[in-house]
Amino acid sequence: MAVCSRCGIQVGDGVQFCPSCGTSMAVGAPVAADPAQQAYQAPPAPPAPAPAPQAPPAQAPPAYQAPPAQQPYQQDPAQQGYQAPPQNDVEANKGMAILAYIIFFIPLIAGTYKTSPFVKFHTNQAIILVICNFCFMVAMGILITVLALTPLGFLSFFISILYFAPLVFVIIGIVNAASGKFEKLPLIGELFNFLK
Repeated sequence: MAVCSRCGIQVGDGVQFCPSCGTSMAVGAPVAADPAQQAYQAPPAPPAPAPAPQAPPAQAPPAYQAPPAQQPYQQDPAQQGYQAPPQNDVEANKGMAILAYIIFFIPLIAGTYKTSPFVKFHTNQAIILVICNFCFMVAMGILITVLALTPLGFLSFFISILYFAPLVFVIIGIVNAASGKFEKLPLIGELFNFLK
């Protein structure tokens, strides 16, 4: 019985190739197996790995689409309860929106605020301004009266200049209405929402 010169396994006579490692038995003389290797059997060769599945072709990312152009006079999302009116509503009702800051109840009597979101928004801002102006005047009157009874009475003259502060808010509101903007008055515009 022949012995494989490469792996040392005994091979039957007449076999041309080693069944374990595939070495040709015709090459070289038989080599005696090492006693320690006589019981050794080489493990079978692992099966060939299956071919890896091919990844599907990469899809091109969707083409970039620019967001739609913002419409002029589009309402700020924070201004809930109002919808941005069409351009003709703003142009047709600017006068009534401006008048709301001068005589706030005219749009209420005329009912324009029911048909025009633009007038509705500015009428609501004008009502907030009237209420805050009333509270401000009462507080100023109390403060000036108290100061007049103290040695700091001379300060009442300088504090009385603050009586013109509400006029600044009126001007801001008129400018916003004349510009066709949905912009709330600073500091006080978020306080109330009377006209739902």
